[in-house]
Amino acid sequence: MIARALLYGVAVVAAAGCQGVLPAPDLERMIDQRNVRPYAPSALFSDGRAMRPPPAGTISRDAVVGDPLLTDGQSDGKLAARIPLAVDRDLLERGRNRFDVFCAACHGLRGDGRSPVARNMDLRRPPSLLEPEVTRFPPGRIFQVISLGYGLMPSYASVLSVRDRWAAVAYLSALQTSQQIALDALPPDLRARAEQELP
Repeated sequence: MIARALLYGVAVVAAAGCQGVLPAPDLERMIDQRNVRPYAPSALFSDGRAMRPPPAGTISRDAVVGDPLLTDGQSDGKLAARIPLAVDRDLLERGRNRFDVFCAACHGLRGDGRSPVARNMDLRRPPSLLEPEVTRFPPGRIFQVISLGYGLMPSYASVLSVRDRWAAVAYLSALQTSQQIALDALPPDLRARAEQELP
């Protein structure tokens, strides 16, 4: 108790001793600061511009960096011929989820271009992803379409991570295969199951 009272007394004396030493805060200076507006001229720089170009080698903070085959779907101008991730059940399940949420609204759950949204698109309907022309696209091309958009389709890079985009590509590949494989090409156990499911 005595130590607390002593500490309080020292604090009061110290505070009283600081009166007049520190200037009173001038909040008006914070409100009225000297600054330049974007695109305004400035005599401070030799080119007369207030806005400065980014230093050489700067990348956007939103940029995804890494192996271009993974992040861009191509490397040295060549599209990825294979999915640059390990394709396993988890990736396919994630791809199915992403496809159902983002792609199926226009391309249909089966990828055939039949959906309520597609029926109401008069300007240009979404293509079937089961057409031979589309099934011949390398995985890198599909990844780029998802990333950059194509025609009326917007880019999904802002809402789908790189992994999710590749997962959707992997699922689409499985979906295309499932729609085109001959019944005779299936292993016996899968063929028997498929025959039971078919009408």
